[in-house]
Amino acid sequence: MTTTKTPVWVEEQSAAARPERRGERRLGRTSGASLRLCLRATFVALLALGLAGCSTSQTKRVQGYVEGEFVYVAAPQAGALEYLYVQRGGQVNAGDMLFALDSAPERAARAEAEQRLAQARATLADAKKGKRPSEMESLEAQLKQAKAALALAEKELVRQQKLLSTSATAQGDFDKALSTRDQARQRVIQLDADLQTARLGLRSDQIAAAAADVRAREAALAKAEWDLAQKRQNAPQGGLVFDTLFREGEWVGAGRPVVALLPPHNIKVRAFVPQSELGQLSEGQQARVFVDGVAEPFCGKISFISPRAEFTPPVIYSQESRAKLVFMVEITFEPESAARLHPGQPVDVQFGAP
Repeated sequence: MTTTKTPVWVEEQSAAARPERRGERRLGRTSGASLRLCLRATFVALLALGLAGCSTSQTKRVQGYVEGEFVYVAAPQAGALEYLYVQRGGQVNAGDMLFALDSAPERAARAEAEQRLAQARATLADAKKGKRPSEMESLEAQLKQAKAALALAEKELVRQQKLLSTSATAQGDFDKALSTRDQARQRVIQLDADLQTARLGLRSDQIAAAAADVRAREAALAKAEWDLAQKRQNAPQGGLVFDTLFREGEWVGAGRPVVALLPPHNIKVRAFVPQSELGQLSEGQQARVFVDGVAEPFCGKISFISPRAEFTPPVIYSQESRAKLVFMVEITFEPESAARLHPGQPVDVQFGAP
């Protein structure tokens, strides 16, 4: 077997080149590490710019769900559902008509209240007036007769007084003439007072009672009109018609909801945070909500942090049981974002820096 030896000059040349190649390898590793650091810094900077509108810290995501606080619209009176103006899934604005119940009993009650009010007002007007014109004319005629009788009685008294001074008449005739004059005078005073009373109308307390009856009838009419208006319900807020609970023709009990509305600002997310991370959260803090099938997260703010734990250990807060404590946190959104969320959706939540 023939053995080939490497020339000495080749070995010397290779040995001289080895240190240089080792230095090149070290230089190559150093350059690659620097490049990776530069790329990482660039990625972090781009991520920070992308999340400038909804900045978050790299915290652990927690689970939650979308919750909707519904507005149930009902009528305080019972009745058959006559008209249903909305359908499930539609959008309404504040003040839009939702439904109307049969209002025949309320219309009859309002008509009765109107008639009773008209009667009370007429009674008050009559109480403020004097007697009828014919009655006033009769009293005035009686007063004139009394004044004429008084004038005649005064003349007869003067004549009897002269006769008595000449002893041409008896004292009894003079006394009779004096009594007749006094009676005629009192009769005039009586009729004059009756005429003044007839012009005044009823007594002040009777007029006050009639006025109070008018105010009571006005209140009864207002109540009847309110009852009638409640048979037609408008949307108190704008939002989604989440559900309609009755159909036209069905009987609706008093206070039973007919339409369920979901305003956008009543949509929120409820997440459950471990007690170990609760100290890092505060109201107004930003949060990102991730929904399946949606590329971009929803940006919101913490509006409520529950003061009580959702799970309480049976005996004491041991080191093991404390890890099981979670606290509910509610997150609200702008109406435009909230309208894209649906109650019951499971979500993941990541909270921003305090």
